[in-house]
Amino acid sequence: MEKPFILHMLTTAKNLSPFDVNMALDAGWVSAIPYINVEPSEVRGLVQDAIFSRSPKSLKKTGIFIGGRDTKQALDMLKTAKNSMVPPFEVSVFADPSGAFTTAAGMVAAVEHELQKNFNTSLEGKNVLALGGTGPVGQAAAVIAAQAGAKVRIIGRQLEKAQRIADLCSNEFGEGTIQIMAGADADKAEFMKTADIVFATGAAGIELLSAEQIASAPQLKVAADVNAVPPSGIAGLDAFHNGAPLPGSKSGAVGIGALAIGNVKYQAQNKLLKTMLDAEKPVYLHFTHAFEVARDFIKTKA
Repeated sequence: MEKPFILHMLTTAKNLSPFDVNMALDAGWVSAIPYINVEPSEVRGLVQDAIFSRSPKSLKKTGIFIGGRDTKQALDMLKTAKNSMVPPFEVSVFADPSGAFTTAAGMVAAVEHELQKNFNTSLEGKNVLALGGTGPVGQAAAVIAAQAGAKVRIIGRQLEKAQRIADLCSNEFGEGTIQIMAGADADKAEFMKTADIVFATGAAGIELLSAEQIASAPQLKVAADVNAVPPSGIAGLDAFHNGAPLPGSKSGAVGIGALAIGNVKYQAQNKLLKTMLDAEKPVYLHFTHAFEVARDFIKTKA
């Protein structure tokens, strides 16, 4: 009897994301097995239970997905999973907590495309504000953009928390090769004077950038919002916006809405789940790989 494709899906949350389950099955995994309320200390045991239950050949049909809500925790669990392998007993692992890695990758890739298309430029040297950037999507987007050469500032309600997250992104996720700055909401108007790009990555239904702030931004080029729940995170930006002029912008900025970003996110997650299925050797996937795939999808689509 031929062995089925099994994806073991780990989450620290009380529920596994139905979105991720649907994505896994649609990508070709036959079974998506949930493990909920997983403690990070349990990862090693779960991984080794999975790898030693099949022959090395059959393990090509076995994978592990790491969800949850916390960026650092997911990356730590990915690292633990990788270190728990005992070659040739080894499987592919993909971390995407709350879909944050693929969402961030889709947003940054879409912004990069609009910069090239409308302004004949790249992310290199651009001033980026990640509004509501202390959450998982903001963190991943900040690191991806910084690694692409942008000057990134994470904006939060509390400067102390924003600084702590910025340091985490720089030193751990960026492995000390990038330097992400921090700022408080109270100083947002001042930061908008030099902003080229805005990522709105806060909680759903909260406006993070007002019409007045858009109108007063002299060099704003692209504004992107991952929130599909009204009101928009960016005033005047529709969820269907895909490079359309941003209402009220005096600098000629364009906007990218949540549904446009979501399409790229969907394609990136689907591709990475299929990559796990097709890989001859185990792969360990996170936001960097999601960005590569998102970039390729947009180039092909364009």
